[in-house]
Amino acid sequence: MTRFFRGVIAIIAGFMLASAASAQEQSTWDTILESGKLRMGVTQAPPWYSKNPTTGEWDSGLIVSVGKSMAEELEVELEMVEVTWATAIAALQANKIDMMFLDATPKRAMVVDYPFQPLLYISLAVLARDDLEVATWADLNKPDVKVAVPQATSMDEFLTRTIPDADIQRFPDNGAALAAFQSGRVDAVSLFHPPLLAARKKFGSGKIVIPTPAFSSPSSIAVRREADKTFRDWVSHTIFYYYETGRTQRWYEEFLTEFGLDPKASPVIQRELLFAQ
Repeated sequence: MTRFFRGVIAIIAGFMLASAASAQEQSTWDTILESGKLRMGVTQAPPWYSKNPTTGEWDSGLIVSVGKSMAEELEVELEMVEVTWATAIAALQANKIDMMFLDATPKRAMVVDYPFQPLLYISLAVLARDDLEVATWADLNKPDVKVAVPQATSMDEFLTRTIPDADIQRFPDNGAALAAFQSGRVDAVSLFHPPLLAARKKFGSGKIVIPTPAFSSPSSIAVRREADKTFRDWVSHTIFYYYETGRTQRWYEEFLTEFGLDPKASPVIQRELLFAQ
């Protein structure tokens, strides 16, 4: 009798373990379709995400538009989950979100998955004095031109190599570099262009330029790493479709207009358009 009950207990325990393992291994794709929800990580960062201070709703921004369209394609509800850039990877790994807009750096790609197709391209730009002639990097490569940049970054490395004759002034972070421009201590500040959009609106002066030859970097959407690649592949095909049909660029321009900026005077995120301007 004891042996019999031990056998029954072992069978029940086996079923419980199998059920638990099955629940843990349920793919993101199956979970989204079963729950009827697509969970997207969000953080206050125009032009990507923007929370309405009046309503508390995440109702504008390029990635918000992308997420809403994806949810409509899947016929599910889009759930916004507030995270930070620093906690987004952990949120993905802990199954708190299904996707997050993050640059596909080699280190991040070691722990999360990325689609094969970038969502957009961000370009290294400058916010320069209105009267400073800037069309190429060579225009800045002069001893009397002061350019601010965050120290020990890829941006610093590029400027050091590309405009060695300029007076490159290095600062601890983006904020300090932008403050130097606002105070008139430098003639231009160089960053990847998204932070410059908000700075230009805040300062009320200066012009944003992508000097040629343009230096662009791809950005994409991170998803949880798992054996079933259905969701990752669907995201890849979907953002490729949005990019190639011009919807990504259009959503971006719509936000810039809402934000009070002229899309024609702002850097593009569809790389091919850089060479058409």
